[in-house]
Amino acid sequence: MIEVIHLKKELGQTEILKGISTTFEKGKVNLIIGQSGSGKTVFLKSLLNVYEPTSGSILFEGEDITQMTRQEKQRLRSEIGTVFQGSALFDSLTVQENIAFPLDMFTNLTFREKKRRVVEVMGKVHLEKASKKFPSEISGGMQKRVAIARAIVNNPKYIFCDEPNSGLDPYTSNVIDNLLLEITKEYNTTTVINTHDMNSVMTIGQKIVYIRKGMKEWEGNKDMLMGTDNQYLIDFIYSSEIFKQLRMHLIEINK
Repeated sequence: MIEVIHLKKELGQTEILKGISTTFEKGKVNLIIGQSGSGKTVFLKSLLNVYEPTSGSILFEGEDITQMTRQEKQRLRSEIGTVFQGSALFDSLTVQENIAFPLDMFTNLTFREKKRRVVEVMGKVHLEKASKKFPSEISGGMQKRVAIARAIVNNPKYIFCDEPNSGLDPYTSNVIDNLLLEITKEYNTTTVINTHDMNSVMTIGQKIVYIRKGMKEWEGNKDMLMGTDNQYLIDFIYSSEIFKQLRMHLIEINK
């Protein structure tokens, strides 16, 4: 579990995060949603310690990252898998080599042990036939699956994803969502996803934190979302085309 306590972050003279407190639960898909400029990306980067908080605490299983030594942060980093918005694969490495990268960086496994682990996770994301290909030779959806395989190859306790469905078609987005949900359950990870995709919210949103103007405006799950009376959240979710259609459908039914 990750616990965030009164987290504040300033960039220059601007306060981006204004005292956010929440928890992200183990074995669940936790989503961060909000409009562009709401602070959700800064929030995610603070959780990853890319940004050091101005004040407040971020606890990983009770350990405050803001109080950790460099060596302790390095140990925690080895327990984190990250899926970046643009996949961030190495163009000069094959799919297999990209996936193996965290094992080279954080473990002392033998070549045979690394290969066995890479083959295992490639099977999880259905990439067996692409192992020798380079990123430029595979589709955007396959690149995301490579990024997910790389994120889980080291058996992480935590998985962080930044807009994993960005640039993908609806079908492929659904495949990625289901894959992340499946992996979260199987590995019992604390999975935190920064997303603007409302299809993802309603498909895999086991815990949702809505950020508005640097503050936590609402939190709950996908079932609670449809019954919310928070007007800011209502305006946000119904700005999505799928929810516009759903709202019109509900209005017609209730006439």
